[in-house]
Amino acid sequence: MARALLIHNPMAARTEPRVLDTVSRAFASEGWELEVAGTNRPGHAEELARKGAEGGVDRVVVYGGDGTTMQVVKGLMHSDVPVALVPGGTGNLLAGNLRLPRQPGTAARVAAQGVPRPIDIGVMARNDGDHYFAVACGAGFDAELMGATTEEAKRRWRMGAYVAQVWESLSDIQVVEHRITVDGEAFEAEAVMVLVANCGEIVPPFLRLREGIAPDDGVFDVVVVNASTVVEGVDIVWRMLTGRVESNHRVRFASGKVVTVETATPRPVELDGEVVGSTPFTARILPHSMNIVMPRQ
Repeated sequence: MARALLIHNPMAARTEPRVLDTVSRAFASEGWELEVAGTNRPGHAEELARKGAEGGVDRVVVYGGDGTTMQVVKGLMHSDVPVALVPGGTGNLLAGNLRLPRQPGTAARVAAQGVPRPIDIGVMARNDGDHYFAVACGAGFDAELMGATTEEAKRRWRMGAYVAQVWESLSDIQVVEHRITVDGEAFEAEAVMVLVANCGEIVPPFLRLREGIAPDDGVFDVVVVNASTVVEGVDIVWRMLTGRVESNHRVRFASGKVVTVETATPRPVELDGEVVGSTPFTARILPHSMNIVMPRQ
């Protein structure tokens, strides 16, 4: 009998008992043996995932947010065990970009019935070790936005909390001199933020970058944004909301596998919505390094 491990974060997940029962029934109906484990400390999801892989599970299911998901990914990086997502956090950035269902019952059926498909994963070395991301990392305005959005607002408004914070933060935008190196080629740019994107939506489905950014193409898309006034900031946000971000004097694009970002003054850095210190940083892409369970069709 195939075995699966369900890892859930009681702090992030919503309506936990009901959803856990829904997932359990979905896997039982497909003939899976399902073990359930809850996290109780930082890094516990990584530990549980690693032990599950070492114990021979065939699939790890995550019920929680992006932070729990990336811990699980870290725990499975050197295994072939795929990850299935049942969104239960605030952002659910990866699930949103992959258009995986948010409704627990539908997501549970996909987790039990779906098939693994490979995606790229980004890795950034920090003082406390390697950190992984699936959607994007960045420095500047986006990290400030993530850090300024309160837990209360996220619980109440979910993704809408980030969008509301964008408008509140526009008057505080700061332009900083950056040195950006992409696959060994360096350039200087004044910017309010630099995104290193693996997926095309930084707040799905609201804030979108240009078409063609895919999580399985083996490269990052680097987006350098400069907006020195509130009006220019509103213009950039509006273009993201309408999916019309294009290269001009305020937006510059590049692509590559290794990206280093340095700034004249330290700027906050985020990975998939989690603030993890400040610049400088170097991000590397790991092509097709993680299998995510997707619908069969």
